[in-house]
Amino acid sequence: MRLLVLVVLSVALMVVDARFTLLKPVRSQMSLVLMQSYWITDLPQRLWQGVASQFGSRTELVAENEKLKTENLLLQGRMQKLAALTEQNVRLRELLNSSALVNEKVEVAELIGMDPNPFTHRIIINKGERDGVVLGQPVLDARGLMGQVVELMPYTSRVLLLTDTTHSIPVQVNRNGLRAIASGTGNPERLELRHVADTADIKEGDLLVSSGLGQRFPAGYPVATVKEVIHDSGQPFAIVRAVPTAALNRSRYLLLVFSDTRTPEERANDAAQAQENLDAQGGGPIIPATVPKPAAVIAPAAAAVPATAPAATPAKPAATTPVKPAAAHPAAAKPPATAPAAKPPATQPAVVKPAAKPPVSAPATTGGRE
Repeated sequence: MRLLVLVVLSVALMVVDARFTLLKPVRSQMSLVLMQSYWITDLPQRLWQGVASQFGSRTELVAENEKLKTENLLLQGRMQKLAALTEQNVRLRELLNSSALVNEKVEVAELIGMDPNPFTHRIIINKGERDGVVLGQPVLDARGLMGQVVELMPYTSRVLLLTDTTHSIPVQVNRNGLRAIASGTGNPERLELRHVADTADIKEGDLLVSSGLGQRFPAGYPVATVKEVIHDSGQPFAIVRAVPTAALNRSRYLLLVFSDTRTPEERANDAAQAQENLDAQGGGPIIPATVPKPAAVIAPAAAAVPATAPAATPAKPAATTPVKPAAAHPAAAKPPATAPAAKPPATQPAVVKPAAKPPVSAPATTGGRE
């Protein structure tokens, strides 16, 4: 009877956990207890590795040291070239007014467990929600992308690997930029490219990198290497199989990539706002120098014309009126018409020209005073 009750209770809990999210907080809190069990289970391996490292032979250590020195020298040479390429990429993207990730923030995590289900490819790492990990965060090792975070717990997280049958990632061929979708096959050593045209330019040995089109994985990281391309004349699509570059079943230390969480719309708005601020900073000193001056010139000119015309007419009615104020009388005779204001393109150049040459307005005022 007790066994039957326990079986029914277990089945009910599994159904509730699969169909609803009521038990998610309970499972999250239980992970605190399970983390200790993971640590205890992994303790013998840690002790064995510590003892083996302590009693390693001197010859092996010297050989490994020389190998690491050589690799370090080669990597430093590559880093010098990559630094120049990174700076060039930044300058080119600034010219294109494009905002993209160049240096992502990463954090080291350690694998502490694996899912025992043989039909799912999931692992458990020792970083969780309290460490800043978020759902969908990319995970990679020293060779390439491994997967993404699909479940969060306070101090641990579950990572879905690329080779799981439910996982897909947009990729592109590094040689020519051909885009495709790499899907998991359930085999930790194989990925498959779906719906690749039979005439597509893809061949064995091509490197597949993340394209960044899914807004989940950053662009440019190695994903897989094409191992086999099968062309069938009777099928519209070719069969393309690839091998993941990451050591999915051997890597122990992983990297969590903290990418830009902004949406494409937010990135576009931020870029537009930055461009507006740049234009405002670059055009600020010019606009006040060009726009207010015509207004300042129009006001004195309008005030000077009525002042000079009445003063000049009583003094010299026949001699001086046709010489200078002849062009000013129409403007003074019809001040409400505002013909120059009604046609800004025609009047602004005429007003700006006297403003550009202040000595021209001086004779006009002196002539009015005479």
